[in-house]
Amino acid sequence: MRIFVNGDRHEVDSETLALALVALGYGGKKIATAVNGRFVPQAARQGVRLAEGDQVEVVAPMQGG
Repeated sequence: MRIFVNGDRHEVDSETLALALVALGYGGKKIATAVNGRFVPQAARQGVRLAEGDQVEVVAPMQGG
């Protein structure tokens, strides 16, 4: 299915947000996520099913001073 991650189109076979994040290379990283503008806590990602055209936002903390 086609989803948009931070505005970029991606094709994923994963049905849940958690699996899609692993497939997209975010597995194990400390990130914040939202789907269609709604914040999704880490503990809830496994239960969030994705649909065609969903807008996923992934935010990672920045290091530096």
